[in-house]
Amino acid sequence: MRLATIILDSADPARLAEFYTAATGWQPTYTDDQYVFIGDGGPVQLGFQRVADYQGPNWPDDRTHAHLDFAVPDVAATVATLLDLGARKPDFQPGEEKWTVLIDPEGHPLCLSAE
Repeated sequence: MRLATIILDSADPARLAEFYTAATGWQPTYTDDQYVFIGDGGPVQLGFQRVADYQGPNWPDDRTHAHLDFAVPDVAATVATLLDLGARKPDFQPGEEKWTVLIDPEGHPLCLSAE
């Protein structure tokens, strides 16, 4: 068994895929009205699936079951870029400066840490 895709629920898969495409540099590998997948040719892709009446998780909320972690060369520069792309930075930052939590445009938390 190998992990092939991590799929995030979404109200607008194309819009959320655009955010992550801009953030990661990954390109779309599949698109239809319900799903968009992006990847870099590696073994794991990100997928976004349309869910009727989708509402993102609330951070911080114990019911947030998963999030994405990204290692980046410059956390401050990446935070600035992602904020410009539509992410937001919540007040609650539990990482004691080891990582930075952001919220993507549909409410999914993601964490950035130095490579």
